[in-house]
Amino acid sequence: MGLTDPFGRTINYLRLSITDRCNMRCVYCMPAEGIPLLTHNDILSYEDFLRIAKAAVAAGIEKIRITGGEPLVRKGIVPFLARLASIQGLRQLVLTTNALHLDEMAESLRDAGVQRLNISLDSLRPETFSRITRGVDLGQVLRGITAAEQAGFPLKINMVVMAGINDAEVLDFAAMTVNRPLSVRFIEYMPAIQNERWKELIVPGATILDRIRQKYPFSPLERDSLAGPARTFRINGAAGTIGVITPVSGHFCGECNRIRVTATGRARGCLFSNAGIELKPVLNAGDDELLGAALRSLVERKPGRHFLAEAGQHHTPFAMSSIGG
Repeated sequence: MGLTDPFGRTINYLRLSITDRCNMRCVYCMPAEGIPLLTHNDILSYEDFLRIAKAAVAAGIEKIRITGGEPLVRKGIVPFLARLASIQGLRQLVLTTNALHLDEMAESLRDAGVQRLNISLDSLRPETFSRITRGVDLGQVLRGITAAEQAGFPLKINMVVMAGINDAEVLDFAAMTVNRPLSVRFIEYMPAIQNERWKELIVPGATILDRIRQKYPFSPLERDSLAGPARTFRINGAAGTIGVITPVSGHFCGECNRIRVTATGRARGCLFSNAGIELKPVLNAGDDELLGAALRSLVERKPGRHFLAEAGQHHTPFAMSSIGG
């Protein structure tokens, strides 16, 4: 059995946000004062997430990404990941993290069955990194990345490119892939929080690629069926790859293969759509067939695209940590 939406897209990728808590306060993700935190009763239990994951895989999901907030701040995550990894039919289990806990957790994550890590890293300059994260030590993140490499993880490094803040580092990030088997992905800034001047921060994906091309010739790579939204390339002779994610300047909705579930159990077919299904009542009913039917219903109502780039389009800002971007 597979999942196909009304636009003919195969939906095989589920993002599970297991917490709204984060040990960073990145400027593009949440307000400086933070966000009202969910209570213990608001957030789904690991058992509920496991039921959702099993129902999703039975319906046709092949890849699950664990997100937050910062997923590694939730207690008991490693045994939970091991249970997820044992689900029959699940081809990929991956996790997105800010790397602050990787120095001590990388080995246990690998042993639990996590196959790949995505690491958010928006600057290689300590002062800029501290400004973006509102005070976090870059050295701790770099130590976490080293620990993950030593544990044998394939790594993707995600850089949100912001004009006038960190866009001067694009070539520095691209250079990371020349001698290391890293996948560096450049992500256009998105209006996830209230910022009336958000368009001024966008560096279009085409501009990013042009900057890189001036120093490093590269070639496009074929897209994997379980891949996310990045268009990927390899600098000639490089050990790793680069990619761009362009939700604003060149939306990738036509190839979208994802659904997501928030920490409170709201299933969404699109990051920028308020439409969705509350899974808590279905979970409370105790019928996993109903759970699978709810996920299939979500896919059947998945929108064709978002409209971020359209002038005057209304957008309700949100904290990315509450949804699991």
